[in-house]
Amino acid sequence: MALPVRRGATGGLTGRLMPGWKDPLTEFDELFSRMESLLESTMGGALTESAAWTPLADFTETDDSYRIEVEVPGVKRDDINIEVMDRELVISGEYTERERTGLLRHSTRRVGRFEHRTLLPGDFDADGINATLSDGVLTVTVPKAESSRTRRIEISTRD
Repeated sequence: MALPVRRGATGGLTGRLMPGWKDPLTEFDELFSRMESLLESTMGGALTESAAWTPLADFTETDDSYRIEVEVPGVKRDDINIEVMDRELVISGEYTERERTGLLRHSTRRVGRFEHRTLLPGDFDADGINATLSDGVLTVTVPKAESSRTRRIEISTRD
């Protein structure tokens, strides 16, 4: 049984400035993963079968927008729903298993309902949100509101 690996750089600036520092949320992630694996192995997924799974995603911020990239390989555009409620962006849908011929011996692909929720950190333009699906990656771009965009302030000299 393989355990998930956290992607990205570890330690970062905080880890270099404070040797031995560990992100406290890492332990919760590991505990949640182990509990989920235990439930799936003992109950055969019966308890988690009706629950939605969460696809892998990246959240980035630029000067003028937020960008969420969600991995949804094999999911059709019509099977994905994107909604914004207050500051929460919800991407949901369903991945249906394709029909196969022959006997399936082993599968590790997730099927069924999926859901990814993201809290947007600042004001945004809900009317300007757009989404594209390409090569199994859904990219949602949320433009920032004019009031929350970064501006450069010029420094003048006093003579």
